[in-house]
Amino acid sequence: MKNGKIYMIPSTLGGESIDDIIPVDVKNKAISLRCFIVENIKSARRFLRKIDRDFPIDDCQFFILNRRTNPAELYGFIQPALKGEDIGLMSDAGCPGVADPGASIVNLAHTKNINIHPMVGPSSILLALMGSGFSGQQFHFHGYLPKERRSRINSLKRFEADTRKSGITHLFMDTPFRNMNVLDDLLNELADPTMLCIASNLTLASQDIRSKNVKDWRESAYDLSKKPAIFAIGTSE
Repeated sequence: MKNGKIYMIPSTLGGESIDDIIPVDVKNKAISLRCFIVENIKSARRFLRKIDRDFPIDDCQFFILNRRTNPAELYGFIQPALKGEDIGLMSDAGCPGVADPGASIVNLAHTKNINIHPMVGPSSILLALMGSGFSGQQFHFHGYLPKERRSRINSLKRFEADTRKSGITHLFMDTPFRNMNVLDDLLNELADPTMLCIASNLTLASQDIRSKNVKDWRESAYDLSKKPAIFAIGTSE
């Protein structure tokens, strides 16, 4: 029997609109599937119903893959594909497998000769990089910053020093409730000329992308406490 495929289905970054964010082919593929590996079942159900109000949720099988999932469960998640059924892999927001636990399923699928089909959709990392004006030739994404303040500051200073030396763009993020702590550290610890981009609420009507030096940011900082955001330290091209 031929193995099924795993389709990596991007979801929105928030908000209600999907028509101008998710390609038609992605929407059509998503609603054709009945087996899903998802980070958050509530978000996945909501997304599928946004695509198709009559989508048969109750006919679907959902496997939950998040930071609390026991790795021993993963082999069971891919069993439908080994029996010939296609599976949809979905993140809570944006592209699965990027800053997301979905990568572990993809890695396992490769060992079982299951075909992986990544699909086009929004990535907050790339959107922030595109809108920053910083180097897109060389960049590092560091994911979430350390929770402990001194470690976080050390990371920020390391990014700053490397950018000054090499021109590499450093992108990073934190949870919305810690965004203001990150912003305070950036503005209090980094040098005046250091260029900083903050991209918040990407793809939403309230999207805001601004790049300016730290000195100017100190005079125009705004409340990020409830806004998903990507930060970038870089140099103007």
